[in-house]
Amino acid sequence: MRQSPANRILILIKTEGPQLAAAIGDALGISGEAARQQLAKMAEEGLVEPVTIAGTGRGRPRQLWHMTAAGNRQFPDGHAELTANLLGTLVEQLGPAALDAVISARESETLKRYREELENTGDLAARIEGLAAIRTREGYMADSWQQDDGSFMLVENHCPICAAAAACAGFCRSELETFRAALGAEVERSEHILAGARRCAYRITPH
Repeated sequence: MRQSPANRILILIKTEGPQLAAAIGDALGISGEAARQQLAKMAEEGLVEPVTIAGTGRGRPRQLWHMTAAGNRQFPDGHAELTANLLGTLVEQLGPAALDAVISARESETLKRYREELENTGDLAARIEGLAAIRTREGYMADSWQQDDGSFMLVENHCPICAAAAACAGFCRSELETFRAALGAEVERSEHILAGARRCAYRITPH
């Protein structure tokens, strides 16, 4: 995405969640009023919408700015709608077993590629950081960090194959297995875009 003020705001909300106008202004290095003017323009275009939340104590209600479905469509979808249609046709013409074969082949190819890129990265922390970089390159807007309890989090703020995954849950299941094999660790999905979450999040612990 081009780094216009509107796109910077969309990326901020995409990666950090709903935001107050003042926080958006701080992040962009502009005043809260300038941020509100930009948000109002984006709201007219249908990209964002305000949700009023109660203030603390006697404080005034505040507005949290959320991204709309139209705003989310500004991010790459990897031609997923076309992919979803092709997958549907594949199942209709050749049956579910053919789709399973496609998913299995994709999983094998992806795992081979990930292992080749991660084989010299060292410990689990380095492998997770490397995987996050790979996934970001593939359009998933990924990030990773270590938790206080020693476990790790891998978070993906965007899913470029969301339409395909919605049409076939096997893609999501396959990705989970690929992460486990590539990292050599326990991986559990704690947030899922297809279940209505803002992002996909994975908790990773050593075997």
